[in-house]
Amino acid sequence: MGFETGILFAFLALIFWGFGDFLIQKSTRKFGDWETLFVISIFGTIILFPFIFKDLASLFPFNREFWILIGVSLIILFAAILDFEALKKGKLAVIEPVLALEVPVSVILAFVIIKENLSLINLILISLIVVGLSLVGIKSYHLSKKRWIEKGVFLGVLGSIFMGATNFFVGFASRITDPLLTNWFIDIFLTLICLIYLLFAGKLRKIVKDIKNNKKLLFTVSTLDNGAWIFFAISATLAPIAIVVALSESYIALAVLLGLLINKEKLMKHQKVGLVISFISVIILAILASG
Repeated sequence: MGFETGILFAFLALIFWGFGDFLIQKSTRKFGDWETLFVISIFGTIILFPFIFKDLASLFPFNREFWILIGVSLIILFAAILDFEALKKGKLAVIEPVLALEVPVSVILAFVIIKENLSLINLILISLIVVGLSLVGIKSYHLSKKRWIEKGVFLGVLGSIFMGATNFFVGFASRITDPLLTNWFIDIFLTLICLIYLLFAGKLRKIVKDIKNNKKLLFTVSTLDNGAWIFFAISATLAPIAIVVALSESYIALAVLLGLLINKEKLMKHQKVGLVISFISVIILAILASG
């Protein structure tokens, strides 16, 4: 597999994330943040185990890779809870663009830690993506009433910082270990943390009942979210992490479209302009990257 395959996997990640976030919003509103995260994580733990059990010995006795994966797992735990809570409280079409702020976080980390460099045109395009999508998160009446941001956006901003770090470190960990092993380790870590929380909160019996009564929804959201992270991790081992993050973030456009068409969410004129700017920038960046 080469660079072009990495770009293809980045686009597969954006498709899975686009539909996945749409269903995650539905799931968090119906079941809760921790419950949704638990189901997604335990699904990934079970499905990936047959593919990675032979590699588990490489992580012990608690070597550098093990502690890197622990760090990544902690970051994604905070990122996921903040992300899910933002999606639960805010409009999908508004929260998703705010999460694009994770792009510059990933790009900066890639530059500082592993010295990934981008061309000037790539930096300009990535900046346009972030600016365009950020416009979608602000409505004009907020300026006059000093209610600057849509409901849930502050959580989305904070979540995007953690998720930006997660994107980079998942890619970094996948390079020094293995994409599937990285995803499985994160899944089992999150499963254990969520299990402890649900047990002490007295919600374990409820989530078992919810799983039995909502198999289709929870199976679909778990498949999409785990699939997206697997595609992303593989892509990050084949192409520059900064490019992979920028391309896969175009899942935001798909998630916004789903919010508009299915949830009947409405965007103002300047929000639509921002979406168009970011969408065109993503297309150009994809063409330049694959060329």
